[in-house]
Amino acid sequence: MFLTCHYFSLVLNRNVEINVVVPTPEGNEQITAEGKAQRYDYEGGLPVVYLLHGAYGDNSSWMRFSSIERYAQAHNCIAVMAGVENSFYQDMVHGSRYFTYMTEELPAYITRIFPASKRREDTYIAGFSMGGYGAYFLALSRPDLYCKAASMSGALDIAALYEAAKSGTVDSPFDWRQSFGDVVDHLAGSDRDLFALYEKDKAEGLVPELYQSCGDQDFLFEINRAAYQRFTALGAQIEYHEVPDHMHNWDFWDLDIRRILDWMLPMAVN
Repeated sequence: MFLTCHYFSLVLNRNVEINVVVPTPEGNEQITAEGKAQRYDYEGGLPVVYLLHGAYGDNSSWMRFSSIERYAQAHNCIAVMAGVENSFYQDMVHGSRYFTYMTEELPAYITRIFPASKRREDTYIAGFSMGGYGAYFLALSRPDLYCKAASMSGALDIAALYEAAKSGTVDSPFDWRQSFGDVVDHLAGSDRDLFALYEKDKAEGLVPELYQSCGDQDFLFEINRAAYQRFTALGAQIEYHEVPDHMHNWDFWDLDIRRILDWMLPMAVN
């Protein structure tokens, strides 16, 4: 079942649109009474995967460019897609509080309206590009909420990316100061830096499991390889994939989200 929902967000102070996929019997080509009785534990609560978009994207990106409805159906999970503009999933300085929205209001809405589990061990997050950073940032900032986080082609070293954007080495559609405020001048080691967040979570004894992938033809490939090396130097256990002959595009993300869902929900596929 695919739904487009419109509601008023108190955090963002405006009407918002989200897309939600809920696995239902009609999503399968073959419907049997036996299958219906066992697969859909609506009362117990289904696993939830929050899917984050990249720069220039919105809540429609995953539905338009991937086959996520089929994949969510196969893995018997709810998929949730929201839009945050080019915000890096931050509470913006003079604008929308997207971090608060994504970690507080949206999960509360989903678990109240849909047959979604509230348990940390059933809650997952994944994204690509800006959303790859977002998935790690939200999960490492709120490790109490998510048990696993996955990044595809992620902008994982935010300090290095900002320097590259300032020098013109990479294209940058972002208003960095609007997203990060004065922290933008010292991102490394701040509470927006994924490596610093990981160290904090590790010291406190609660760290989500991590997955990272990137195509070897991606313009963020070297940043991803260096980020993986930094995470492993910190003691992180990451499911890591360098994928040959793939670029920063939906051919790769639609392919890899299937591997991510297998990693998140290994026993779910029937």
